[in-house]
Amino acid sequence: MSARLALLMAATLLCGGCEIRSDIGKRCTLVRKATAEEMAAEPERGKTRPIQYTELKPGQDFISFGMTECEDLVCVRDTSYSEPPEADGLARGYCSKSCQVDATQNDCVVNASDAEASVKDRMVCRALLLDEEAMTDMRVNDPVAYRNTFGDNNSPYFCAGAVESATN
Repeated sequence: MSARLALLMAATLLCGGCEIRSDIGKRCTLVRKATAEEMAAEPERGKTRPIQYTELKPGQDFISFGMTECEDLVCVRDTSYSEPPEADGLARGYCSKSCQVDATQNDCVVNASDAEASVKDRMVCRALLLDEEAMTDMRVNDPVAYRNTFGDNNSPYFCAGAVESATN
């Protein structure tokens, strides 16, 4: 029994200083839910479809759920993300995850070696969706629309690039 305990303690001590790798900041393709017609025509492509760069509105945050390129299935393109479209015309962003604003540690550390350089130094935890009050109101008053829009997500806070303040 003491040999197992010693081994467990040694493993704990060795991993105590280990940095947990994450794919936050890694490039990803934004997706949307496939329409019923798209699903019927091409069921083999799954429940999502990539978003074209031309479908995005400039100056707006965009969050995409269900992106399998990201470990937490969340891909974000913030208002300051300025990467142009690639030859395929698809909209790109970076992997994200939900986070806690009042966390004692930064949930949004970018440590992926292949992370987007343009977001590494400006990643913070901030609201990307409606504020918490509006999300709660929608969840209570229109649960079907809420679930279709946000799935099981209950928080507006995600790791995203800090908003650049406009100076006049």
